[in-house]
Amino acid sequence: MNYIHKNENAIYYECGYSCDNAIYLSLGKDSFFFTDSRYEIEANEKVLNSQVIIASNLLDEAISTLKKYHISKITLDSNEWSMKEYLVFKDILPKVDTKERLSQKKRMVKSDDEIKLLKQAVHLGAKGFDKFAKYLSKKGIGKTEKYLSFKNLSYMTNKLELGTSFDAIVAINANSAKPHAHPSELKLQEKDLLLVDAGIKYKRYCSDRTRVCDIHGDIHFKDEQKFKNKNHQKIYDIVRKSHDEAIKQARVGMKASDIDTIARKVIEKSAYGKYFVHSTGHGVGLDIHELPFISSKSSDIIENNMVFTIEPGIYIPNEFGVRFENMVVMSDDRVSIL
Repeated sequence: MNYIHKNENAIYYECGYSCDNAIYLSLGKDSFFFTDSRYEIEANEKVLNSQVIIASNLLDEAISTLKKYHISKITLDSNEWSMKEYLVFKDILPKVDTKERLSQKKRMVKSDDEIKLLKQAVHLGAKGFDKFAKYLSKKGIGKTEKYLSFKNLSYMTNKLELGTSFDAIVAINANSAKPHAHPSELKLQEKDLLLVDAGIKYKRYCSDRTRVCDIHGDIHFKDEQKFKNKNHQKIYDIVRKSHDEAIKQARVGMKASDIDTIARKVIEKSAYGKYFVHSTGHGVGLDIHELPFISSKSSDIIENNMVFTIEPGIYIPNEFGVRFENMVVMSDDRVSIL
């Protein structure tokens, strides 16, 4: 199959290097990495098993190469290219085949080396959570969500030594009922519920974790949480049970949608089904959201060495929300937490 990529992570997966202006072209045994002169030195040092071509107009150069090799068919991911670019390919080639998530499908089953990188990303992310918890215990009271988000960034990235896999969520009480809450001027007080969803990148591989905690005494993000508010505790325990059941029952060969069903049934049986408003999880790798999708509509089949999140949640509008999230790996027909 002849194929072409523009997405940075897709390119990195193919040749071990990418930048913000590159095209990767695979033509059977030959492959090409197109970029501009700003990245020439680094590309020549790091690109693996591909010819580096420096050009001012990458698309024109890629098209020139297609013509040189007398290519009649190319496959591309429709999510990576604009309609204008697609029409350029259509104009010069007899056949343009589009495949959604072309690279992610190749990357869905992780190599052992990739799993090691993801484990390290999770480990470093968890250390960031622990450092942030210590800060909250000592100085968090009275600080706004916006300021806490700033401090979370510092601790998660080890003062910007690491990158982030997404913009973190730091949400207090009613704001935590918004699954993708934005930080506000709301100030943290004793007995508040705090939700933190954050992740880092280690050698380009992502981590993703969500915890909630009660603001009293020694604040921590351990799995076992004790809340002063009985309703907070009740909802937390339901969400934890949903998470644990999904992990306990997940198997190789199972539809990803079945894992979603397992988690969802626990919450539905507790009469909070309408408050579980998102899917149970998603794959994680070079992208923070990639295949497999652990959702009710997913047709993905679970295989060994797939890495994904389990993150059920209950969100009660204008009151509070609870989400509990871990990254897991399917290994030897069992799910284990990374």
